[in-house]
Amino acid sequence: MAIYTLPELPYDYAALEPVINPQIIELHHDKHHAAYVKGANDTLEQLEEARAKDQWGAINGLEKNLAFHLSGHILHSIYWNNMASPKGGEGGGEPLAADGVGELADAITESFGSFARFKAQLTKASATTQGSGWGVLAYEPVSGRLIVEQVYDHQGNVGQGSVPILVFDAWEHAFYLQYKNQKVDFIEAMWQVVNWQDVQRRYVTAKASVPLISF
Repeated sequence: MAIYTLPELPYDYAALEPVINPQIIELHHDKHHAAYVKGANDTLEQLEEARAKDQWGAINGLEKNLAFHLSGHILHSIYWNNMASPKGGEGGGEPLAADGVGELADAITESFGSFARFKAQLTKASATTQGSGWGVLAYEPVSGRLIVEQVYDHQGNVGQGSVPILVFDAWEHAFYLQYKNQKVDFIEAMWQVVNWQDVQRRYVTAKASVPLISF
């Protein structure tokens, strides 16, 4: 039985227009995300076989594959819920206390100085990620603050223990059919669909479930 399953989208394929067109959403979710789910499950089966046979010649490759596919599944699962339709004010703008996301807004200001400075940093981090990767806003449990990370592929260059709460997918499959090679235009447009209610929920949950770490 499969351990991981592809989650359903929280909206229809056309919900994020004009920022992301329906064809991209369909291919991205139904093909690319599904491939990471399958890859994670296939790798778990291979690891189970290795344990049963006590054969470890492929262990390095298997562990790397598991990290790649599992992290791809996790990041994409966050990604879909991090977005909401730009129509009717559901997505976009900035987090405000008046919208019920004041705790997140305060944390962003404390960690980055202002929302504008945070937005500039995450935009640059996402748009300049070398090759395939992600821009990530994460809760960091040693300092109890928010940090921006550049994630190469799906799992590299990450502070251990940090919890992603907002992710921008900077892989070409996330934008190329619509934005061609203009990654920065796609990242700029992404701010129109950010679901701040979801980001706040993830921030509050991360703070409650991952206590401050002391050494």
